[in-house]
Amino acid sequence: MLRELSIENLAVIEKAEIDFSDNFNIFTGETGAGKSILINGINAVLGQRVTKDLVRNGCKKAVITGLFTDIGDAVKEKLDEMGLAYDNDEITITREIRSDGGSNARINFKAAPVSAIKELGELLVTIHGQHDNQILLSPEKHIDVLDSFGGCQPLIEDYKEDFKKLQSLAKKIGAIKKSRAESRERTAFLKERIDDLKEADLTEEEYLELEAEYERIKNIDSILKVLSEASALLNGEGNINDMLERCGQTLSSVSEYSDRINAAYERVSAAGIELNDLSDEIADIFDSFDTDPERIETINGKYSLLASLQKKYVCDYSGLLKLYEESRNELSEIGCSDEDLTALSSEKDKLLHIVTDKAKKLSQKRKKAADEFSKKVADELKFLDMPDVIIEVRQETGKLMINGMDKIEFLISANKGEEPKPIAKIASGGELSRIMLALKSVIADNDLVQTMIFDEIDTGVSGRAAQKIGIKLKQISKLRQVLCVSHLSQLAVMADNHMLIEKKTVGERTATNVCRLDKKGRIKEIARIMGGEDPSELIMKSAEEELEKAKFI
Repeated sequence: MLRELSIENLAVIEKAEIDFSDNFNIFTGETGAGKSILINGINAVLGQRVTKDLVRNGCKKAVITGLFTDIGDAVKEKLDEMGLAYDNDEITITREIRSDGGSNARINFKAAPVSAIKELGELLVTIHGQHDNQILLSPEKHIDVLDSFGGCQPLIEDYKEDFKKLQSLAKKIGAIKKSRAESRERTAFLKERIDDLKEADLTEEEYLELEAEYERIKNIDSILKVLSEASALLNGEGNINDMLERCGQTLSSVSEYSDRINAAYERVSAAGIELNDLSDEIADIFDSFDTDPERIETINGKYSLLASLQKKYVCDYSGLLKLYEESRNELSEIGCSDEDLTALSSEKDKLLHIVTDKAKKLSQKRKKAADEFSKKVADELKFLDMPDVIIEVRQETGKLMINGMDKIEFLISANKGEEPKPIAKIASGGELSRIMLALKSVIADNDLVQTMIFDEIDTGVSGRAAQKIGIKLKQISKLRQVLCVSHLSQLAVMADNHMLIEKKTVGERTATNVCRLDKKGRIKEIARIMGGEDPSELIMKSAEEELEKAKFI
């Protein structure tokens, strides 16, 4: 439990040393005196989020230290897990908040991450504030309340472990099936590509030959026309050969008279022989061209197809060959074992059976707990001045989820003759406070946390209902340490330890002090709460009487 709290430079609190009793501790004070700052300080020690705005103006840092004694087994186990020593079942937690926005924490004067003190804080203190009424207004959170009451945590943890395994297995199977589906699509794509590229199954050399032949075929008409014209020049009417022959005959008739004429004649004769050979060569070249229409169509078609593929896949012919080989290799490697998938599916079915069985057992335990829970909460609420209240736990089973197969919602009828309806639809602010107090009361026996803090639990209530809340808090304090911030005298008179939060102005600075009240101080503060500032003697007398009566409750 929280034994001592030391605060330095936290907002309007310059310095405060607060000692707590084991049972019912209450804080009162005027509105704006700094009661919320006290709760912020405790939250800081428990590892909750803090901001630099909490640091007192002009100070470098705020320091809050809490001493916890008689720590429970759960806290000891957590400390052992963290490797932190403790003596005499005590631990000290310190939180520093710097004005530059940073913060640090220490456990037993040893530096520790804030996350560590947050884990410990959840085991040390439970804080109920007005915002906690949202638990009642959020049906999805009702299951946690029922499980806490029913002691379902061991079953839930066991269930969650297998449920997460089931989720992981289902995810793995889904991924494999998705991969297989993608593989089938990829296989179809690769097969289509391979069929598309199989025409490209030529060597580079063969392609170059095809390209050259295509170029020849593409220009065959022009080539044959030129060869025909050349042949006509050599062999046609008035051709060069005939002219050379006549020239040679003419020179021959006078060649004997001059060596140079004879030489010219020999050259003309040689040229004639060469032209005859050239004529034969041109004729042979002409005859070598394949003018078979089917062959030409085949070459044109093959080359046009390969040109189209190069354009389609944006690469040259060597790129087509590479893509063709890569596609064939990838296709040969694609595959997924049906046996592996079958084995995983079988494992999933077995685990599903186990998880379902555990969910059913958890559901049965919740059903049993719900009957007892409804009765106890109703009894508590009747005591808290809601005599005609009916509480029901609606339990619906459905698909498996992280918390089992149940959907839990609390229903309430606050007035006689009305059917129970969801709490969020009918409960007033005062009723919500009492319902939450009733819940806290019935789960106190099962709650391992030794300190419970109630921040204005009395909001929206007064008179007899407020008195009953005070009595109930007194009863809870016999099982757990209770800290309560209140503005009602009905609660203040029930406290074992009454502390006043008081704001004062010293010079030009405002400071909040926290002091423990003796009997005289309590009478004065309770009278102030009852009748305002400067209470009359009658109100003072009434405050003293109420304080005396509380001793016998």
